[in-house]
Amino acid sequence: MPTLVISIDGAVIKEIRLTKEHTTLGRRPYNDIVIDNLSVSGEHAVLTLGNGNVTIEDLRSTNGTHVNGQTVERCALKHGDLLDIGRYKIRFLKQAAGKTSGRPAMAETDGPAGELGSHSGFGEASGFSSTLQGAPSLPAQRRATIRMLTGSLAGQEIALFKVVTTLGNPGLAIASITQKPHGFVLTHIEGETSALQLNGQTVGPLPVPLLHGDTVELAGTQMQFVLDE
Repeated sequence: MPTLVISIDGAVIKEIRLTKEHTTLGRRPYNDIVIDNLSVSGEHAVLTLGNGNVTIEDLRSTNGTHVNGQTVERCALKHGDLLDIGRYKIRFLKQAAGKTSGRPAMAETDGPAGELGSHSGFGEASGFSSTLQGAPSLPAQRRATIRMLTGSLAGQEIALFKVVTTLGNPGLAIASITQKPHGFVLTHIEGETSALQLNGQTVGPLPVPLLHGDTVELAGTQMQFVLDE
């Protein structure tokens, strides 16, 4: 099944299977794939699925739609094509990632195909949410949790059972926690650099390793990284 792998600054934040005949992409919340970034137009592009083939059409977006570095109005996508939508990189795979690279296939989700900024993880009351749904489960042995220390979710624990868990609020701050072969790393994705701190120090643009007991603060919300025994 055709799949989009969406990343920003080298960090994969979502994998989406294309199951609808028409999948819209843009900044407005009514799109199937919502990218809440000012470089993305409200109605940016549409992907059309037919007979197993996928085409992308630019919807007169302000910054344009680019495939393999070339500006396009409409074109058929081939396996491995790289789309540039604002700051986001979107890799097109003819089949789900699990069938082409040996990685686990993504579980399909209900509702919109993919919202980068969904308020359905940690809850809207705290203004802090998990923005990743349907990512591959961890193939590795170690599991970890995030223990919320402040806010309305204080005391709750969120299991990090995905390869990549993206946290935060679009327009405010977004960060990701990724499990690598050597352990977990924390990466700043979007928002003011100072909004993400590890043990009281600004993280900066490069991924940093997480150790058991580390304290993470994202846009004023404090949490603790806990490795499960």
